[in-house]
Amino acid sequence: MTSADYAEFSNYAMASGTVVLALAFLAHLAELLFARQEAVVPVRAGAGLSADEEAAEVEPRSAVLSRIGVALTVVAAGVLVASVLTRALAAGRVPWGNMYEFGLTGVSIALVVYLVLVRLVQVQWVAPMVTGFGLAILGLAGVEYVPAGPLVPALHSYWLVIHVAAVMIAGALFLVGAAASVLYLLKDSAEQRGTVGPILARVPEIAAMDRIAFRVHAVGFVLWTFGALIAGPIWAHYAWGRYWGWDPKEVWAFVTWAVYAGYLHARVTAGWRGRRAAIIALIGFATFVFSYYGVNTLFPGLHSYAK
Repeated sequence: MTSADYAEFSNYAMASGTVVLALAFLAHLAELLFARQEAVVPVRAGAGLSADEEAAEVEPRSAVLSRIGVALTVVAAGVLVASVLTRALAAGRVPWGNMYEFGLTGVSIALVVYLVLVRLVQVQWVAPMVTGFGLAILGLAGVEYVPAGPLVPALHSYWLVIHVAAVMIAGALFLVGAAASVLYLLKDSAEQRGTVGPILARVPEIAAMDRIAFRVHAVGFVLWTFGALIAGPIWAHYAWGRYWGWDPKEVWAFVTWAVYAGYLHARVTAGWRGRRAAIIALIGFATFVFSYYGVNTLFPGLHSYAK
């Protein structure tokens, strides 16, 4: 295959993966709708049904849709990873030299990390937020599409690979932690009002969500520290002859680090658990998203090549 063939395949795979991820998102939304209906009209096996129909009715439709959603997410992740790999073959380099490639690769990594966490700690209850956020980023990436091409000179360093890979994995963990924090706040508020509905009843207890959020944020923070504040400055030294220059991207990477450092410090030393910790975590995720997208589009700087 030629570079043009790889580029064309990558584009088709990106579009196909986006469609499959949209179907996964819709499956999880349907799961929530059926969960609400099932709470009102519980499934009753054997109520005037044939043997085959009874067997089909034993498992709630919401559970079936949950499995379908996860399976579709697996397919979407596989197709998007194929798009990333063929984009790399088409360009002859790592595929994160511009916003289109950042979005494509970032969502692929986020879905893989999410699926690994589903396997390890059963976090499929954050699926609507993860798949919905992934769709939004892919949509933005499509708007920023540029044909595959060579890197600008500043990016010719293996430290770029280390820097961006660590930051993207950290971002995936921050996404799962943010989703858990949102659900924590929603369920905690509902419990205080005594109005926990069937949808929030499906997510874990708030203490369990708080623990999961803390653990994924802690791992993400370590990776962000290494990727953004260690590997990044080393790469900057090779690219521009200085480790730190207060470029807008560098400043906001540090702001993100500071907020998450404050979150972890407050939670571990001051006992800030629950609502306060969840709010700080969401502020941290907001700074991460702004660092990823807003800085590149709003502020001129040395990282402007990534538009």
